[in-house]
Amino acid sequence: MAQKPSIPKGTRDFSPEEVSKRNYIINILRHNFELFGFQPIETPSFENSNTLMGKYGEEGDRLIFKILNSGDYLSKASEANLSFKDSNALTSEISEKALRYDLTVPFARYVVQHQNEIDFPFKRYQIQPVWRADRPQKGRFREFFQCDADAVGSDSLLQEVTFIQLYDAVFGDLGLEGVTVKMNNRKILSGLAETIGEADKLIDFTVALDKLDKIGEEGVIKEMLEKGISQTAIERVKPIFRVHGNFADKLILLKALLADSVIGKKGIEELEYINTKIEALGLSTISLDLDVTLARGLNYYTGAIFEVAAPKIVAMGSIGGGGRYDDLTGIFGLKNMSGVGISFGLDRIYLVIEELDLFPAQALKGTKLLFINFGETESLYCLKAVKKLREAGITSELYPDAAKMKKQMSHADKRNIQFVVLAGAEEIEQDVYTLKNMKTGDQKRLSISELIQELN
Repeated sequence: MAQKPSIPKGTRDFSPEEVSKRNYIINILRHNFELFGFQPIETPSFENSNTLMGKYGEEGDRLIFKILNSGDYLSKASEANLSFKDSNALTSEISEKALRYDLTVPFARYVVQHQNEIDFPFKRYQIQPVWRADRPQKGRFREFFQCDADAVGSDSLLQEVTFIQLYDAVFGDLGLEGVTVKMNNRKILSGLAETIGEADKLIDFTVALDKLDKIGEEGVIKEMLEKGISQTAIERVKPIFRVHGNFADKLILLKALLADSVIGKKGIEELEYINTKIEALGLSTISLDLDVTLARGLNYYTGAIFEVAAPKIVAMGSIGGGGRYDDLTGIFGLKNMSGVGISFGLDRIYLVIEELDLFPAQALKGTKLLFINFGETESLYCLKAVKKLREAGITSELYPDAAKMKKQMSHADKRNIQFVVLAGAEEIEQDVYTLKNMKTGDQKRLSISELIQELN
């Protein structure tokens, strides 16, 4: 018995309706990216392993899909690593390439590789799939699209202001109200680690802190202790676990905690600048919140960091995020190239819009008109009309077989095609077409010019 076909966990097939809805979101993203002056690029689906490894922290590295070398990939593996089953050492011997984990690191590689062709500051957008060896769950997939916008070659904080406005414009066009953009600054996190005497454990501190909304205060404290952060240090930082109030209230707490930290005070200054500009400009759809525990577990962030939360009525993880990276291109040999970027989580945004029933009818673009096939003579007559309708921008098609009329009408109904055309000997003789509205049942006879006018 043949094995039933399936797809890997964490991946999906998309139906025509789902693709239409995804394209609706992508088109809004692309429109706004270009409205804000971003230019499109694309990069390969896989990169050299050394381009990706070490850029996302220990946890991120574990989630990178490695690609086995072609041919006899074990031929270059050392006997020692094989016998000791040292997977980390073995991986570098049998795999030289990996599927991209995100679009930011490949973008940094692109900037360095093409620096002589790029005019800086350079604003790019990119809409492509990425892969992560994560545990699949609702809203979390192993293959998913990222929709990124980045600006490199400028350290102006006006870039951060622009990205917050971009979030506001996109979610406004999608009709998605109740979205919150959470903001923090990695300099503040560095200042906190410095203030509590754990500067050498900054990565462990931020990785644990970033999980506060997932594992709670007790879970964060437990992980910090396991990483060697002292109980005394944890007690000093505890106030930020329960901080509440508006943006200004939280800044007051941070100023008190970071009074003796130069880098921490610099982070506060940057947050104040961004918030002041946003308050002056105003936001139409989203709200901006200071989340002092937001860390984002990617090592390359150095300044402002963002995470986008879906409306509270929907149980969903973050639907976007990003931040400032001052030295990401430095790892590829290009120093002093500051950048900032954000990402939209297409798949999660789709799930949120679907759950809230916010997809408009026009998002489901499909065939508008189906011609019923009555035979060879009639089909040729219909095809001439189909050609003219398509030239007028009206999606139309002819049923390919002269099947029973009931079957053809049922086909139109199942595909939600609103109109059908019946053209038999009588219509051909009069050079007209009988147009039927499948929703109302109304019928009328029209010439080809009247048919085009009716459907436009």
